[in-house]
Amino acid sequence: MANRIDQTFVRLRERGEKALIPYVMLGDPDVATTEALALAAASAGADLLEIGIPFSDPLADGPVLQRSAERALAQKVTLADALALVRRLRAKIQIPLLFMTYYNLIFQYGDERLANDAAAAGVDGLIVPDLPPEEAVPLETAARAAGLYLIYLIAPTTPPARIKLIAKRGGGFLYYVSLTGITGSKLPALDEVDRSVQAIKRVTDLPVAVGFGVSTPEEAGRIARVADGVIVASALIKRLHAQPDPASRLAELAAYLKSLKTALGPR
Repeated sequence: MANRIDQTFVRLRERGEKALIPYVMLGDPDVATTEALALAAASAGADLLEIGIPFSDPLADGPVLQRSAERALAQKVTLADALALVRRLRAKIQIPLLFMTYYNLIFQYGDERLANDAAAAGVDGLIVPDLPPEEAVPLETAARAAGLYLIYLIAPTTPPARIKLIAKRGGGFLYYVSLTGITGSKLPALDEVDRSVQAIKRVTDLPVAVGFGVSTPEEAGRIARVADGVIVASALIKRLHAQPDPASRLAELAAYLKSLKTALGPR
């Protein structure tokens, strides 16, 4: 059976659209809100969904996601909670679901066990920011056997030869980190992003999604001229906590995501 990620990007390409990929942190501010936000995101037009699993030392995360992880850790959420959430979501939505977390949590759980349990729950891919391809063989092998994609990150400083290696080893799509710093920083000059994405596309047929710094529909639409998808994390979490009223919060976040999706096509 084809992975839902592949099916989604093929369908979007046929429609002339680009993928909207929101990020939610499991347990921020609580699991019930995460679940409601995931469902609202799917209804608002999200094409894929990243579910962050909090870790105590998130190296790639900026202040917004670090605080989000701290709030989630205070809820004592675990990988088991993430798997249970996906099982509940799968009864209601069919968009691809991705786990994003750091390797220490996966190592403690067990590569093969995590891959099998995630696939059984309905996860489609894993994003592990601190796991380079050279160290990823056990998880990559387990993920492939379970039908999951291991999705790698590419930075502005990644040389072409390494992009080829990463593209060959990964699957689903490539996650282009549009900054050399941490998440939530200011988006770099969009011409630079264009050039980098075009360079990646010269060495691989995998879709390229851009994250780190995207916050407005204008930015999303501009990036979508060359990229296949846009990942929105820090901007979404900021909005989540800017509105204290739970009912208004979901409606406002849904409207924000709809505005992003509108900017992503068709074109």
